[in-house]
Amino acid sequence: METKQNFRAGFVSVAGLPNVGKSTLVNRIIGSKLAIVSPRPQTTRGTIKGIFTNDDAQIVYLDTPGIHCPKDKLGDYMVDAVQKTLQHADIIYLTVESTSPHRRDTELISQVKEADKTTFLVINKVDLVKKENLLPVIDKYSKIMEFSEIVPVSALKGDNVDRLLELTISCMPESPAYFPVDIVSDQIEREFISEFIREKVYFHTREEIPYSSAVVIDDMKERKGGGAYITATIYIERDSQKGIVIGRAGKMIKKIGEAARREIEEFLGYSVYLDLKVKVEKNWRTNARSLKKLGYR
Repeated sequence: METKQNFRAGFVSVAGLPNVGKSTLVNRIIGSKLAIVSPRPQTTRGTIKGIFTNDDAQIVYLDTPGIHCPKDKLGDYMVDAVQKTLQHADIIYLTVESTSPHRRDTELISQVKEADKTTFLVINKVDLVKKENLLPVIDKYSKIMEFSEIVPVSALKGDNVDRLLELTISCMPESPAYFPVDIVSDQIEREFISEFIREKVYFHTREEIPYSSAVVIDDMKERKGGGAYITATIYIERDSQKGIVIGRAGKMIKKIGEAARREIEEFLGYSVYLDLKVKVEKNWRTNARSLKKLGYR
């Protein structure tokens, strides 16, 4: 694509501990739902490219899993994804909550320092604290690391996000755009749809199915008269979990399917028939072959 003189483009890694609002921030900036937003930590399992483009710049956002100590092969995959995006980024958003740093924050900052990149401290959820309580938090973080910028935001409400964008663009290298102006992600439709379904599993089963579910889109085809027919399989780890996802008389799987279908239709812009199945893939998070089968390479 043709871009004007002095156009800027680059990559931003959105790093942070689980549940600090990284996905909410990326979704807010892009203006489109690209990643699962859930109260549970570690719901984002791989890097999702969200692409923001205006007349002056293109910013490719790498939304990473929350940095944590891996407990299985899936955890190893997630931590590896974080490290790769830190190395590939032009700018790192170190995203934290509007509270004083604790041990895990300082451990994360040590990893970010090793990457030796332009780093913004993005303090999220400022709508939950009084302004006078924010200044001591900023001071404590400033003593741990010298940040290029410190930007308090509310990703949920959009407060100060425009300022964050301005500062980000000003620090980007001059470069042509990496992607066409009319796309917001390089993910394919199947990946988005599987994420939407997985989110509804999390939302409706609460603590009963913590991180044991994965979703694979088996088939997508046009329906006569318009719309699409989508079949998908929800994989869980234990037989007992299968009953929870299906529910008594199939009520839970119906509820998950209806909620997911509405979101998929909004995303695709046309009607959808969604057929969900549930299968057990025992201990898939610790099995390399199963991880590959379910799309985690």
